[in-house]
Amino acid sequence: MSFIRNVMEEIAIVRERDPAIHSSMEVFLYPSFKVMLHYRVAHKLYEKGHFFLARWVSQRGVRKTGIEIHPGARIGKGFFIDHGNGVIIGETTIIGDNVTLYQGVTLGGTGKEHGKRHPTIGNNVMISAGAKVLGSFTIGDNSKIGAGSVVLSEVPPNSTVVGVPGRVVKRNNMALPQESMNQTDLPDPVKEDIAGLQKANSELTNRLLELEKELRVLQRKETDSNVKPQ
Repeated sequence: MSFIRNVMEEIAIVRERDPAIHSSMEVFLYPSFKVMLHYRVAHKLYEKGHFFLARWVSQRGVRKTGIEIHPGARIGKGFFIDHGNGVIIGETTIIGDNVTLYQGVTLGGTGKEHGKRHPTIGNNVMISAGAKVLGSFTIGDNSKIGAGSVVLSEVPPNSTVVGVPGRVVKRNNMALPQESMNQTDLPDPVKEDIAGLQKANSELTNRLLELEKELRVLQRKETDSNVKPQ
């Protein structure tokens, strides 16, 4: 009964998150659905110490889906991978509830750590296509990681991170509702920096013109004061 319940939950998650799915039967073809079935079995084997069997089941899932989830990773409820090819989740990764990943995401280590080497992802987090989260730190609840970002340090809750290396560009102390979790409504820090420079340049130019005007007025007054009356 537990297996059937897990299958029904996975079907509901995929249908809720992907508008391209039109029927429950289509879900059985979906990579996220297939890999999570493999992961649940592999994770139970891993917890019981059957490491070879766990990896064997896990690698079967990789070959079928292109998604690699180490059986030692801990994943909460409501987890969803959209498309998913190229997603890699390391052994000591911990993922909270209602997390969404897109294709090409890596939750990995830096290669210099021992023990807990991979990130901890909070609840209601969205990690966009191609993002890399590397190291043993926490991504806070309700946060967004922009496409192509490389995150190397802790992210506070309710934050939006973009760039290489990733930096927090938005934080408002309000939970992000699930329906707003998309890959397009993200700030562009480079564009914002350029806009700031353009504004500063305009202000400096205007100030320079004002100073030149004041200088001409002073020069005219000095010239007039030096002219002797006829």
